Amino acid sequence: METIRNKVKESGLVQLDLAHYKPKYNLVGLDLAGQLWQGLVLKEKDFRAWIKTHDWKQYLGSAVYIFCSTEAIIPTWAFMLVSSALQSEDIYSQVGTELDLAKALIQEEICNINVEEILDQRVIVKGCADIPDPAFAMSYLVRFLQPYVKSIMYGEPCSTVPIFKK
Repeated sequence: METIRNKVKESGLVQLDLAHYKPKYNLVGLDLAGQLWQGLVLKEKDFRAWIKTHDWKQYLGSAVYIFCSTEAIIPTWAFMLVSSALQSEDIYSQVGTELDLAKALIQEEICNINVEEILDQRVIVKGCADIPDPAFAMSYLVRFLQPYVKSIMYGEPCSTVPIFKK
């Protein structure tokens, strides 16, 4: 009887699963609308007092997106103060929407790919993953990989779509 061989493994193809780049944190929103005086204006003295007394540790283990749900104009320094308070607790934060935060986390994960492992390799990107904005993730992944690899394909080893070839 003939031994079963894993031809995919023998082919030298490097498989990357998009699911590996999915944010690993719980994404939590921090709405600054509650800090507005009469729902309209941010008073610096009151806001700084809130920054000092707010329980920032409640966000440990999460990544925080900072936003304002009203149409009030929030000064840039307010976002900076919140980001600084979160950073003091080593909590990742991003100004914007939950999707903005997810994209930033995906981008960071992709940038952590060990280039030595993919250098001059043929790469297949597995695309079936429950990930926020897969088109963004795929596009960013291609831009990251392309300078280093021989080729990029999309799909499964048995059925790929060529994306790039050096």
